[in-house]
Amino acid sequence: MAEISPIRIGVAGALGRMGRTVAALVRARAGAVLGPLFDRPELAGQALDGAVLVTPDAALAQCDAIIDFSSPEASTHLAEAAAARGGVALVVGSTGFSPAQDAAVAAAARATPIVRAGNFSLGVNLLVGLVRQAAAALNAEDFDIEVFEAHHRRKVDAPSGTALMLAEAAAEGRGLDLARVSERARDGLTGPRTPGAIGFSVMRGGGVIGEHSVVFAAEDEIITLSHSARDRSLFARGALEAALWAAGRGPGLYDMQDVLGFRSDRAHG
Repeated sequence: MAEISPIRIGVAGALGRMGRTVAALVRARAGAVLGPLFDRPELAGQALDGAVLVTPDAALAQCDAIIDFSSPEASTHLAEAAAARGGVALVVGSTGFSPAQDAAVAAAARATPIVRAGNFSLGVNLLVGLVRQAAAALNAEDFDIEVFEAHHRRKVDAPSGTALMLAEAAAEGRGLDLARVSERARDGLTGPRTPGAIGFSVMRGGGVIGEHSVVFAAEDEIITLSHSARDRSLFARGALEAALWAAGRGPGLYDMQDVLGFRSDRAHG
């Protein structure tokens, strides 16, 4: 019986907290071997944890998959480079993409497999499904929807990628376009709440890893679905499973619902 070669996984944004966490988990994971580490191109050659940082192009030439928790700009460039090479799977955990960057990543996924998610936690992805079901079951005329999220003071984008995932799930459950019903900010004399709106409330402070709640509020009852992250390694662990799943897969834009088998019949590309 032929021996199965381990999946060689590179790490983008290797100098960041998530990059270091991902690298440590890959080193300890059976069936995976840690490939090249890289960060900004000008940092190639810098030593890190017994390794030497390489350029993104060098990493692409040596990996079966790359896990990327860097920035929207860096992730977009990496996706385009991976598409030009073809065959290297990407797992993208960056958030805060512009519409143009979203389109560029989607275009790259037509040439290489990309797993992109606002959150790689199993619990959050189960929550997404529950929110979609609840939104479909609870009448919009009776139940208002509000998405609450809290993160550490260093997070630069809002609402979080996870909050947007949850709001998208709620909008899908009601057959709505989130862009048309989203309420992102309230200040001053705002007037009564818009019927059917999906609102966002955001907190930034301290070292909060990630808190998310979706509230369905009626006149006489409130239903709250929530998730609390206690250790950021749970995101890295999910991203690692996504990389093992995506390596060798055909081109397409996937997410954790696909990786976990919750949406196996969806078309991609």
